[in-house]
Amino acid sequence: MKFLLKNEWTVGLLAAVLFIPFLGHVHLFDWDEINFAESAREMIESGNYFSVQINYQQFWEKPPLFFWMQVLSMKAFGINEFAARFPNAVCGIITLICLFRIGKRLYSKTFGRIWVMIYLGTFLSFFYFKSGIIDPWFNLFIFLGIYYFHFLTFKSTVNRLWYAFLTGLFIGLAVLTKGPVALLICLLSYSVYILTHYFNNRKIFSSLVSSPLGRRGGAFINWKELLLIIFTIIIICFAWFGVDLIKNGPGFLREFIQYQIRLLTTSEADHGEPFFYHWVVLLIGCFPASIFMMKGMFSSTPTSPFKKWMIILFWVVLLLFSIVKTKIVHYSSLCYFPITYLATVALYNLNQQKIKLSPILTILLSIIGLLLATTFAAIPFIMMYKNAWIDSVHDIFAKGNLEANVHWVWTDGLGGIILLAGIVVYLLSKQKKTIFLFASVTACCFLTTILIAPKIEAISQRANIDFFERKQYEDCYITTYNYRSYAIYFYAKKKPFENKLSTNDDWLLHGNIDKPVYISAKIQNMQVLDAIPDLQKLYIKNGFVFYKRLPVSVQH
Repeated sequence: MKFLLKNEWTVGLLAAVLFIPFLGHVHLFDWDEINFAESAREMIESGNYFSVQINYQQFWEKPPLFFWMQVLSMKAFGINEFAARFPNAVCGIITLICLFRIGKRLYSKTFGRIWVMIYLGTFLSFFYFKSGIIDPWFNLFIFLGIYYFHFLTFKSTVNRLWYAFLTGLFIGLAVLTKGPVALLICLLSYSVYILTHYFNNRKIFSSLVSSPLGRRGGAFINWKELLLIIFTIIIICFAWFGVDLIKNGPGFLREFIQYQIRLLTTSEADHGEPFFYHWVVLLIGCFPASIFMMKGMFSSTPTSPFKKWMIILFWVVLLLFSIVKTKIVHYSSLCYFPITYLATVALYNLNQQKIKLSPILTILLSIIGLLLATTFAAIPFIMMYKNAWIDSVHDIFAKGNLEANVHWVWTDGLGGIILLAGIVVYLLSKQKKTIFLFASVTACCFLTTILIAPKIEAISQRANIDFFERKQYEDCYITTYNYRSYAIYFYAKKKPFENKLSTNDDWLLHGNIDKPVYISAKIQNMQVLDAIPDLQKLYIKNGFVFYKRLPVSVQH
């Protein structure tokens, strides 16, 4: 490990080797990956790089910074899957270098190495750098903002105004990436820090009524630092929010704020999961770091104010997005930083034999690890013999997906086999060499993206995407019936300035159309569409059914 993680250069090279290859060998997944890539593509197609659009209409949900990154990538590599995911591969490289440098600065080079090893050897944190979604950059900006801000909370810090500027810079970039939830997370974290700081000193009442901008106890920042942070955030955000407000009025800002409120208060997009949804996601998805984190959270060494910040950040993010009505896997992804940090604290102490992993945590690690390894190893065998059980699937759409002609071989489960070996070696070794455990997870993640992900994509959506791709060069309308997809825009390469009625489903199905209409539907809607006289059924494939409707002049 020391050779591969010798310095920042070797860390960056290792990250590049793991994150860049095979980025484009599988189609983008609906919704988020295609959604974001399509916004970038439409910027290029329309020449409008200032407004975020979907189907060439204003997209109220996200600011443009990540889409600008994708635009630059598409300008360099073309409009394709590799270009859409490349910004996050770069983010992965930068993230690991930052973790190495921060770990080295706060503790030691060994701590930095362990942190990088853990981040690479954690399932969700690895997979996210192979994706085309916004969150890796959003999370990195927030993390760096909090990292630099934490230096302002104790008296001995020099260059305080520089740290205040960096805090405002990264928080502002986070807001420009995904929105004001970045500010909310930072404010909540600082508020909790203040309360815990004074509660620990048994002065909570006096601290609440005193000026929160004093320097007492080292927990507070002064007015000059606060104003610099606020000013920097405003300048960064004004670069787009402010200019848009001046140029187009308050329309976008109003819709954007309303959308953020809906996410917090309602179950948006059928993602109303139970309260403990993110707890389970992080426990299993952040394996094995999530197990070691439980030990690291209560470890007394090594001491650092940064540890307190990471504990606070973890609970603020976890509880906030457990309360929020809309729950999606990546909403809690900011927790990957504190989880891997606290796991590093545990491993750092384990390596120095200051603590031992409790039998309960060892059992939990064994159960989750063996379950995950068995699952990854068994997937190809289950799919190779799907004829034995597929008739028991009652959902006709899911059954249609599973009928896709995908060739599985046992070596597709190689990642699970390596993971199983790594877990067994770790559990049986007397010295509990964690490098085998985390390296096996890294290998499992890397091989899964190469061997299993393309076949999962072939089952779930490829029939649909192949259909859309074949219509790229035909002058036609394309739509979906009774379900939502962004693939009709990105993979059909929809052009701007189409007939405004093309967004009206009733007109496309029944109106006086001026060119052919192609329709994708799920198989359960086939009877409804079969009853429409003008529709010609083209074919059924993998749970989808495809139709064509011609203009009246062509029909006759």
